[in-house]
Amino acid sequence: MTRDYVAPVGRDLGWMLRVLSGVVFVSILIPLVWQEYYAIPGLAITSIVTFALGWGLSTRFADADTPNKLHGLMIAATGWFTITIFGSLPFLTISWIVTNPPAIMVTPPPSSSIEALANPLNALFESMSGFTGTGLTMVTNEGALPHTLQWWRSLTEWIGGVGVIVLTTAVLARPGSGSLTLYKSEARSQKIHPSIVSTVRTIWWIYVFFTSLSILLLWLAGLPLWHAINHGMTAISTGGFAVINGSIGAYNDPLIEVVLLPIMIAGGIAFPVHYLVLQGDLDGLYDDLQTRWFAAVLFIGTIFLYLGVLPAYDGAAEALRYSGFQFVSAVTATGFQTATGPAPRSLSAWPTVALLIMVFPMIIGAAAGSTAGGIKIIRLAMLIKGIRFRILSAFYPGSAVRRLQFDDRILDKEEAPREVGEAVIISFLWLVFLTMSVFTLILILPSDAYPLEMILFEVASAQGNVGLSTGITGPESLPATGKIAFIMNMWIGRLEIVPILLTFRALFSWRSIYE
Repeated sequence: MTRDYVAPVGRDLGWMLRVLSGVVFVSILIPLVWQEYYAIPGLAITSIVTFALGWGLSTRFADADTPNKLHGLMIAATGWFTITIFGSLPFLTISWIVTNPPAIMVTPPPSSSIEALANPLNALFESMSGFTGTGLTMVTNEGALPHTLQWWRSLTEWIGGVGVIVLTTAVLARPGSGSLTLYKSEARSQKIHPSIVSTVRTIWWIYVFFTSLSILLLWLAGLPLWHAINHGMTAISTGGFAVINGSIGAYNDPLIEVVLLPIMIAGGIAFPVHYLVLQGDLDGLYDDLQTRWFAAVLFIGTIFLYLGVLPAYDGAAEALRYSGFQFVSAVTATGFQTATGPAPRSLSAWPTVALLIMVFPMIIGAAAGSTAGGIKIIRLAMLIKGIRFRILSAFYPGSAVRRLQFDDRILDKEEAPREVGEAVIISFLWLVFLTMSVFTLILILPSDAYPLEMILFEVASAQGNVGLSTGITGPESLPATGKIAFIMNMWIGRLEIVPILLTFRALFSWRSIYE
């Protein structure tokens, strides 16, 4: 019985590690191109160790049964965390080589950013932030990092945008219910094709197309090619890592910001909708409920944020420029930051009401089935429609037959409470973990330096996989307890809590799973 429980998890976890090993190995091209030869041993060691463990697991449990729903959720939770651990090895190994160079190896002078990543907890934080598409960072000067580490940060976000399991499914091309179970375990439900393998491959083709288009547009807008490549990857993946200190605000270029806006919005729209549009069905944008609600949130939220930040800027146009970009960055969970620099224009100096307004889009997020984080627009719509349905029920006689219409679906009196209840449970648990981390940071951070609104903003950014920061997150400013809390927040936010809770239950209660 125990083997039936462990084997499917071990086998698929092994394949995920083997895929990660290949990704790391291919990345050796970067230090070869940029002549950062000191980085090659770190990538090679990571690739070999990761492949060895992955091969061992996938071989040991090669005859495992097809994973059921519980297995799928556990594979998602353990897989993401394991990938994060091994994904931190390039940060650790390369930073260790730079800070403690062998006599026979030429390395650049160590910087504070490299030294920060030599700390295992900071490296794990950076890896979790990358693979979950969050963008909070332990790096104090992203521009001072070697090109190899800049690339690895961007690549972790790009892979994490569509999901480690989606990548593995595309590589394995394993048909059947097992792949569908894993696909759904990453909080995805809509399929583009009847075949799940065809669906994930189509998602990757769309993703690669939009990434290429993003890189081209940013390069044409004036970014250096290396910057365009990395920011194109982290924009469409709604990740937010940058290769320049100060994020997008460092360019201070309205054209670059204008180009990034549709890229971030595209990252917040579900892949099935992109597929319809690319097939020529432009009505798919309006017909999709999530896209309509997403557009409404963008429009209404930007107006409110604009009014909230207006006192901090010299004029209406400047306030609209910064509020519009930051709201889109927040609701799509991208995390690119233009409100930087000295007060009163930096996020940390924004009016309290503006910071509180920003918390809402970071919690809600964009569409399910996109690369964005948060609770998702679909659940916001379900909660509002469910509340309205419940209230109006009081005005109808008991014999009346009422149904809840949700997009192109009509839910009867049994389906409606069940689906609304699921949305309520996820949202409630999401807010519970958010509150726990807020109290944790209140206890460990000085209240005179970080008031409640800044703490709430930072925690919402971590759990919403956004990456905007008021200055709390950093190698020195955030204590170890806070880093651990944020690692959990990012993990929870990416997988929407339930897979993680079930995994912990399995670890502490082996027998209860089969009862």
